[in-house]
Amino acid sequence: MAKKQKQEEAPAGSPAWMATFSDLMNLLLCFFVLLFSMSSTDTAKFEEVIASIQSSFSIFSSGGSSIGEGHMISSGISQLEMFDDYFKSVTDGEDEDYEHQGASDQKVEGEQSEDGANTENGSQTEQGQSPGEATSQEDNQSENQADKTDVSVAQAKKALEKAGVSESEQIAEEIEEKLRLHGLQDEVEVEFNANYVMLTINGALLFDSGKAYLSKDAIGIVDNLAAIIAEYDQNVIEIEGHTDNVPMHSGTYENNDVLSMYRALYVAERIREQTNLNPAYIKSAGRGEYVPIADNSTAEGRARNRRVEIKIYNKYSSDID
Repeated sequence: MAKKQKQEEAPAGSPAWMATFSDLMNLLLCFFVLLFSMSSTDTAKFEEVIASIQSSFSIFSSGGSSIGEGHMISSGISQLEMFDDYFKSVTDGEDEDYEHQGASDQKVEGEQSEDGANTENGSQTEQGQSPGEATSQEDNQSENQADKTDVSVAQAKKALEKAGVSESEQIAEEIEEKLRLHGLQDEVEVEFNANYVMLTINGALLFDSGKAYLSKDAIGIVDNLAAIIAEYDQNVIEIEGHTDNVPMHSGTYENNDVLSMYRALYVAERIREQTNLNPAYIKSAGRGEYVPIADNSTAEGRARNRRVEIKIYNKYSSDID
């Protein structure tokens, strides 16, 4: 019979290389611990690195960034307002806990020393303020930041309003000049505010009594106005119809609300036909008798209230939905 081969037994203990490898790992660990103990953090450089990372890997689109006083902005739009204050309040709360703990330790050490009371008073003198005073100052800082935010918002609104008035005034001057060229300066009133320029046309020039269709004489007026308005192709144009408070007697339209709506609609349709303006930029609405500009108890007042208003919004107020 063939003899069975004897199985070689594994040598006892760990292999020889394991001891060398263990020594190497211990040396590396000691080396890195030594490096860490000798290292120091440069706050200024650390903040620069953080700012660089934020600009490269940000939650905002290109050009977005974060700023102080609780604002994060991107493309001029404020987002996550007061986030900075929230983060600061959390970190300040942790700092306060640390300061309170340190103050307790100092108090215990003061009690153990012979002149503990003097030591505690001296510590407060060196620090310049007590924990209560620090909390009070932090509250004042938060209030000041909130005040600054309110002031910034108010200043932004004021600047926006000023810019709107300036543009509306420029548009109004241009339209007045063109109205004089077309001989319509007496038929059309021009007013403006921070949102729009308003052209007011007497309804008697455009419509027959109780009618919504444009009269023959009115077609020329509306066509000339359309030629003037056509240059403002990036502005929202809103046309409103208004009536007096005399009830409707004809069966064509139910009431003054419906009549004013149709009058504004027909003017808007004529402007769409005569220009290349985007139809979505032209809106029409009927206001009925609810927005009078004169006394309805007199014939002259009712005549003024029967009108059509064309509002040309400036670029700051032209919001297309």
